[in-house]
Amino acid sequence: MDELELLKKDWKKQDADYPKLTYQEIYKLIHKKSSSVVKWIFIICIAEFLFWGFINLLIPESYFEIYEKFHLKTLLNTSYILHYAVSIGFIYLFYKNYNAICVIDSTSLLMKKIIKTRKTVNYYVYYNIILSVILSFVVNFVMFSDANLLVEVFNPDNKPIDVDTFFNILLIAQIIGLLVMVGLLWLYYRIVYGILLKKLTKNYKELETLE
Repeated sequence: MDELELLKKDWKKQDADYPKLTYQEIYKLIHKKSSSVVKWIFIICIAEFLFWGFINLLIPESYFEIYEKFHLKTLLNTSYILHYAVSIGFIYLFYKNYNAICVIDSTSLLMKKIIKTRKTVNYYVYYNIILSVILSFVVNFVMFSDANLLVEVFNPDNKPIDVDTFFNILLIAQIIGLLVMVGLLWLYYRIVYGILLKKLTKNYKELETLE
């Protein structure tokens, strides 16, 4: 049982020997908890942005040689720039949500801010997953569209291979890789942001009770 539940239990004890907690005191505690959750959402989003930016700096230039042969390097660089721009936009929105929820408001207004924060987080999660799927689909579509170049890139020694088998194996490998990547992303967001959203949802329901 957390601090809020204990306080609510004490608040409802009519025969307690100590002063009962008021509606305002319960509200302030919920407000404080909600503000803390939104702050962590903001911090985690910044940490993700810095982490992936650092990882991209560590990727050697040779990694992009394959994509350069398919004339995909410009597309990838452009997508990275747009992704960072959108990510900065989300960081700004999370900051605005945190800054807004720090202000003491009425119960109904705080509930609206909690809903707004939950929507922003959901949009952020969906954006990252959908972007990964679309970018992977586009890259693979371009690569598989040039069969000769694809064989040349993945079989530089010109070893005798069955082209149909090669394409089937490569396609299956790409599909499995995409599913694993999306699954890991979804699991990460489900765990990290899911826990925080559950706390916000709980706070929202507490506010409904106070209303």
